[in-house]
Amino acid sequence: MLYIDIEVATRTDGPRPWGEDVLVSGKPARHISLLGAMVLVVAAVAALIYWDTQRESRAALQDFADEQTTLARALAATFAGSAATDAARLASLRAIEHDRALVVLARRAGEAGLRTTTGTTVRSPVVEDALARGASAVRVPRDEAPAFGLPARTALAGLAHVDAGAAGAFDVVAVATAERWRDREFWARRRALLGVVTVAALVFAFGGLAMRNQRKELVLERELALEAARRGRDERLERASRAAVMGTLAMGVAHEIATPLGVIAARAEQLAAKLDGDEKARGGVQAILAQTDRIKQVVGGLLGLARGDAPTADRLEPARVVDAAVALTDHRFAKSRVRLLRDVEADLPGVLGDPRLLEHAVVNLLLNACDASSPEGEVTVRARRVDGGVEIAVEDGGAGISPADVDRALEPFFTTKPRGEGHGLGLAVAREIVASHHGALALAPRAPRGTRAAIRLPRAQREGEGEGEGDAARG
Repeated sequence: MLYIDIEVATRTDGPRPWGEDVLVSGKPARHISLLGAMVLVVAAVAALIYWDTQRESRAALQDFADEQTTLARALAATFAGSAATDAARLASLRAIEHDRALVVLARRAGEAGLRTTTGTTVRSPVVEDALARGASAVRVPRDEAPAFGLPARTALAGLAHVDAGAAGAFDVVAVATAERWRDREFWARRRALLGVVTVAALVFAFGGLAMRNQRKELVLERELALEAARRGRDERLERASRAAVMGTLAMGVAHEIATPLGVIAARAEQLAAKLDGDEKARGGVQAILAQTDRIKQVVGGLLGLARGDAPTADRLEPARVVDAAVALTDHRFAKSRVRLLRDVEADLPGVLGDPRLLEHAVVNLLLNACDASSPEGEVTVRARRVDGGVEIAVEDGGAGISPADVDRALEPFFTTKPRGEGHGLGLAVAREIVASHHGALALAPRAPRGTRAAIRLPRAQREGEGEGEGDAARG
């Protein structure tokens, strides 16, 4: 189940369209996190069971040691109350011994070795050392247990010291094998292991079901993502095709405009020659000629962009671009009764580009802001320094653009204006102009209302800068 991503990625028929390969890689992090959670649960349960088993084992061993200590003390009391000889005293304790299970030993204080109830002397360094230290119990290692006639398993010895009065002081030892305790510990560990295996089986069984469900979700998400990618690709192709057709149409229209525009310019020049005495009329004719020349330049620049030509790279002052755009749209704002404010930082770095095209881009932003504003509203055009270049922003206080329309607003023919009031080309043209100047155009809603349209352009390379530094500035 961990290979779900590979399965999803390879279960496609034929070559994948562009953009779909990034959607079929799956999400292995889900499986890794789920598997990690299962391992952690099993590890936590195993640790808890192990800790509980060890705790019970230590408690049982301590209880066994306490029993042996109590037995040794009871035997010591019996030993001290007897008036028989040492051998007879030990022989009287033979009845409580169990073959290969419990052995009773004694010695006079200071003697070497321990005597059994049958009179045999046994040496045990571990027990003798514990008696010398005054311990009440000691664990006898398995290699010393056979010396007491016990199985080669760990044993526990209860130790007691008794003063028999005139008979002297004695050490009494009761040694019992821990075989039964070891067997109980063995089965306790087996039960713990069985518990861990059971828990692990349950966890991985439910985890497997969860991973299977995740696999189904991933397949479904992949199909939905592919379908969305196909729809987006189709929409992009449709828009590109429509833009290509409209671009061809626009080139044709621009070509047709050239003829009447030439006629207007020629007639204006003829009128200018006949108006030597009327300066006001002559000024109007000169304005016609200037705007006619401007139309020719803008149309020529746009046709160049449509053909893929690079714009001219004149060094421009951002303040002059803003001032020119404001001058061209001032009458429109006055007619709409919308205040146009200018906020331009001093000593802005220069930019490279076509002045007419950049002015046209800013004009489009200003006209859109004017149309979005209500009478007595306010629009501000700002120019400021940003990292690597200059930003020219137009801010209005209109209804604002919705987040869903931010990206689409820059597409050709998209408009929220009523039919007949807008064609959806202004922002698209502005975006192409800015992109041809290695810049970016971004739209964003303002709080509490309104829209902010910002053009970012790289600064022009200063004299003395290296080529790499200039490229960084343009980026």
